[in-house]
Amino acid sequence: MNAPEPAPRTAHPSRASLGVQPIIQIRDALHTDIPDLLRLMRSLAEFEGYRADFAVTARDLAIRGFGPRPEFYAKLAIDTETDTAAGMAVYYLVPFTYDLRPTLVLKELYVDIGYRGQNIGEQLVRALARQARRFGCGRMRWDVLHGNHDAERFYQRLGGQREDYWVAWRMDRGGIDALAQESS
Repeated sequence: MNAPEPAPRTAHPSRASLGVQPIIQIRDALHTDIPDLLRLMRSLAEFEGYRADFAVTARDLAIRGFGPRPEFYAKLAIDTETDTAAGMAVYYLVPFTYDLRPTLVLKELYVDIGYRGQNIGEQLVRALARQARRFGCGRMRWDVLHGNHDAERFYQRLGGQREDYWVAWRMDRGGIDALAQESS
């Protein structure tokens, strides 16, 4: 029997809704933040149109993000007045590449709708840049949803450059299974 998931802290952007800039603290996500990460991830899935396929659970996050061998890391933007997670940046590292320096890959950046326009996304990306510098990374990478011109302008304003040299490719589970069978 699975234990019930702890409830996430409800978003209460009281200062933000009044037009007052919230006081935001950027910090590493902790195991106790799993409900908030899950809430923000679900909101991102809704925003990007894959909510029906979203399959991440609190247990998945506990094992894969906070277990003995984390597969990802996260930064949270916390509204200090309400103790609410206002946004997240989920990232992972690709170990050494051609220059023997790791790459920090920003997998998910999301700011709750009530907190947008408050530079929280910028604060999260700046925190990742500092983290990348601490890890000795040679670069940061991320993807932008096709047609999300606001995100493109946001990243460009921060100094990001569109990658036109490489074209993203993918293979879904059915393709993996078919290819694996042909190879055996």
